[in-house]
Amino acid sequence: MSKLVPCMWFNGDAEDAAKFYVSLVPNSEITHVQRNVSDGPSGKEGSVLVVEFTVAGQPLVALNGGMKMEYTHAISLMIHCDDQAQVDSVWDAFLAHGGREEQCGWLRDRWGVAWQVVPKVIFDFLSSPDKAAAARAMQAMMKMVKLDVEALRRAFEGKSAA
Repeated sequence: MSKLVPCMWFNGDAEDAAKFYVSLVPNSEITHVQRNVSDGPSGKEGSVLVVEFTVAGQPLVALNGGMKMEYTHAISLMIHCDDQAQVDSVWDAFLAHGGREEQCGWLRDRWGVAWQVVPKVIFDFLSSPDKAAAARAMQAMMKMVKLDVEALRRAFEGKSAA
């Protein structure tokens, strides 16, 4: 069966990026490192060409493409976190390794890749049949940088901030 596997472009540090990404959440690992068989645009013979890895079970590929490419918000990677502790852990890891905060649960890692770090519960809030509660949660989220599960819950339930 075919799989869709996102391929991320790096300029010589694909293996470092993959190692960092697999450190973020459980069920993540590097599965294969392919080295260059000869000198080329992506590096010298024996240097890393491609790293196959999984993050939270999702297969990904990191490619040393041989030149710097810029990432845009047109595509991002989303990590569904089980709770606030996991949101905090993943968020803090990105920032500690050169990432920068954006808004609404978005950040950029040190390579410029856009990530969304979101608690799973946000999808329950936003898809609620109670449209007013969903709208309150959305409005609260739009004012946040890192997402705060309890603040989102309070907004969803129509309770004022503590």
